[in-house]
Amino acid sequence: MDGRDRLEKHLYEREDEVTAAQYAVEQICAGAGDGEGKRGGLLFFSAAAGLGKTTVLGEVRRIAAARGCTVLSARGSEQEHTVPFHVVRQLLQPVLAACSEAERREIFGGWYEIAGPAVGLFAQQNGSAVPDPQGVRDGLDWVVTQVAVRRAPVVIVLDDAHWGDLESLAWLAAFAVRARELPVLVVLGYRPDEVPAEAQTFRELIDGRSARPIRLHALSPEAVGELVRSSLGAGADDLFCRECWVVTGGNPYEAVELIARAQDRGLAPDAESVPLLRELGASARGTGLVKRLESLGPAAVRLAWAAAVLGTEISPELAAAVAGLPPAEAQSALDQLRVARILTGTRTLEFIHPLIATAVYQAIPPATRTAMHGQAAWAVADAGLGITAAARHLLETHPEGDPETVRQLRAAARENLRLGAPDAARRCLERALREPPAPKDRAGVLYELGCSALLTAPATTVNHLTAALEQPSLDSALREDVTFRLAQAFAHNDQLANAAAVAEAEAARTESPRARLRLQAAHYLWLVFDAHEAQAPVRSARLAQLAEQLSGTGIEERALLCLRTWDAMLRGEPAADTLAVAARSLGLSYTDPEWGFELPSMTALSYMYADECDRAEELFTSAIAECERVGWGGAHLSFGFTLLGLVWYRRGMLGKAEDCAREGVRLAERVGPRVPAQWYAVGLLLDVLLTRGRVEEALRVAETYDFAPPYPNAVVFPDTQTVCGRLLLARGLRKEAEAQLTAAGKRLEAKGILNPTWCPWAGHLAVAVADEDPGRARALAAEMLRRAEHYGTPTAIGEALAFSAAVAEDGDALPLRERAVEVLSGSPNQHAYAEALIDLGAELRRAGHPDRVAELLSEGVELADRCGADLLAERGRAEWAKAGLRLHGQRTVVQRGVRAAGHG
Repeated sequence: MDGRDRLEKHLYEREDEVTAAQYAVEQICAGAGDGEGKRGGLLFFSAAAGLGKTTVLGEVRRIAAARGCTVLSARGSEQEHTVPFHVVRQLLQPVLAACSEAERREIFGGWYEIAGPAVGLFAQQNGSAVPDPQGVRDGLDWVVTQVAVRRAPVVIVLDDAHWGDLESLAWLAAFAVRARELPVLVVLGYRPDEVPAEAQTFRELIDGRSARPIRLHALSPEAVGELVRSSLGAGADDLFCRECWVVTGGNPYEAVELIARAQDRGLAPDAESVPLLRELGASARGTGLVKRLESLGPAAVRLAWAAAVLGTEISPELAAAVAGLPPAEAQSALDQLRVARILTGTRTLEFIHPLIATAVYQAIPPATRTAMHGQAAWAVADAGLGITAAARHLLETHPEGDPETVRQLRAAARENLRLGAPDAARRCLERALREPPAPKDRAGVLYELGCSALLTAPATTVNHLTAALEQPSLDSALREDVTFRLAQAFAHNDQLANAAAVAEAEAARTESPRARLRLQAAHYLWLVFDAHEAQAPVRSARLAQLAEQLSGTGIEERALLCLRTWDAMLRGEPAADTLAVAARSLGLSYTDPEWGFELPSMTALSYMYADECDRAEELFTSAIAECERVGWGGAHLSFGFTLLGLVWYRRGMLGKAEDCAREGVRLAERVGPRVPAQWYAVGLLLDVLLTRGRVEEALRVAETYDFAPPYPNAVVFPDTQTVCGRLLLARGLRKEAEAQLTAAGKRLEAKGILNPTWCPWAGHLAVAVADEDPGRARALAAEMLRRAEHYGTPTAIGEALAFSAAVAEDGDALPLRERAVEVLSGSPNQHAYAEALIDLGAELRRAGHPDRVAELLSEGVELADRCGADLLAERGRAEWAKAGLRLHGQRTVVQRGVRAAGHG
């Protein structure tokens, strides 16, 4: 038994670490057994190179296996950190390989097509929908959760996490937070100073307050002395032992290697051997290690270099091919490297320690290293290990203008996109561009590069796509695609006017009728969403004229009809006319790779604003299912829940609306701060909370998510500035509310957005100025009512009547409230109807007409309770008390209200 074996058998001065591991494993086992209390947890070991993380994690695996845990183990690799999901595959492939195909499909459930490629079960076919990274991470969450349920408890062990690929680390950082809810223990070992800056979420995990990593320290002189004596004999001299500690600094790896070198040299552990220890210690690292390797001969050096280039899980045959060695010579060199404790393993090779792998790799002459990566790329491809595994070697080669290298890198980029790894795709395409591609292929590479960075770096995408348009070899079909994506990139970069302009210019240039319609749709799309559009009425007229000629037979026509439907609704054109156009626009997919979520959502929302809430709910429910089915789990899914919440809000079902809004906020948080999805979700949540009377909570939410100026340049609903005005009004800051609401109205009117049910800024402004300028308040409310009557839906008219009554002169409010109740009885908005009932009951009480007060208040309070409108219900009960009545429990809402609640 050599020194290394002894160290692994006896963990010197690691009692605290082992105790922590035993406790964590016991906790996870106890939690999995009783199903209550603490279930999962996190255990982090942080240390510099050579301090024993790998040995400690090996002990964790042993303890967990001995307790019957399912152990999922992986190790980061310095050379393979650019291979997406490399760590995930190490964790999951062994346990999945033991399952039948039917069992694997059961474990994956509906996530098989989305997460299966990332795990390496199969390759996505060309033409398959590209999942977004968040959807893939959600799928991996599901898979590991199912493994945990079936094989609890589960211990996930990741060594050298600082070298993990970014895609795996992003997943693990998010999943680790959930591990506490599952019978899962996540154990990480990493070098704190080498965690990449790009792994932001992972750094937040290990640096967070709850992380509390256990830091491994160097061994004491006493521990090194004990190690020396256990290997070289109990009679080892104290001075010799002390010098071993001095030479190695107490680093366990270096101490073990030093003792092993002393054994190989046959040194006596006494004072006479002390002068030789420093030279021996140097041979375990850096240049000393390189000299020791070179002493083994050229074949051993080449094989070690090849292994360092290949990274981890090294096939001996593959290493021999990269080294250019015949089988017999490669075997002899491998035997030498094993004896020298540089490599270990038989069927799969690995370096004795990552420090050795790093030293060997850095010792390869740069030109040779580059050439060996090129050889490795072809060897990996020939071995059938996949294009992405080969591509990571091509990234390290020098550009040579090789068309085959460009082809392989483009193929790897497409594969990475299908895995849900757009950043890895971008790296491949950036390298392909440097090769460089042939002139005829350059525009295509620029286009693909732009598409890969569309969501993560839209400004960079603009540069790439603009360059693609300047290529002389650009054909008309690719030019159309490049322009379409360039418009999207401008829009994602908050340059909506540029987006509309570039699409308009190409639409005028193209000779293809289909391309013209497609680009016209893009042009109008970004104009419609540009909050600062200068000539909205002109654009609306042109769009209406174009839509009249379309039947909705193709995707491009439906896209334009969706835009016309939305524009007509915003302008407050009669709802019946709007729905006639909407019927011709149906049929677009919510996950269309070109048009995405926005266009079909416009049609669904137009049904909602036209009081066809059943139809809108049906469309958004199918949209959420479609997004989940193809793995769109980020902004798209957030929009889906937010817009479904908006439907519930329009129904007046405030509890369900709040649930959906909070889910939209949660999903948007995973995308980033102040992104469009967050403005939508937070805006809806604030509207709901204010309507429920929870002002303080609304203010906290607004502060948490920085819901304040500067407002986005894109049209957002609920309108951000109007919601801020409502917040100010709820705080009693009428002057400040007046300023915000006046500015909102001016902006929306300039944009041609006149539909009061889409944004009731005028009603809130009327309330804000009623005390100081009642004439202005009544004029605002009257114009709101006129527009609502033109649009023609019960909800729009009823809400406008309520605002008019709120600012009416004495004696004028009662007929307005009577009419509001009558109109809103046909509205799907139960909250608006409940409020109208309570307001009318209060008005009758104040006017001295008590005959119907009891019935109105009773019905209004019961309906408010059903809506989750706590403040409104409380106000209704207060009115009941003022009327001198007693509320004898709840009764069934009259049939009129029930019928309205299901109105579609």
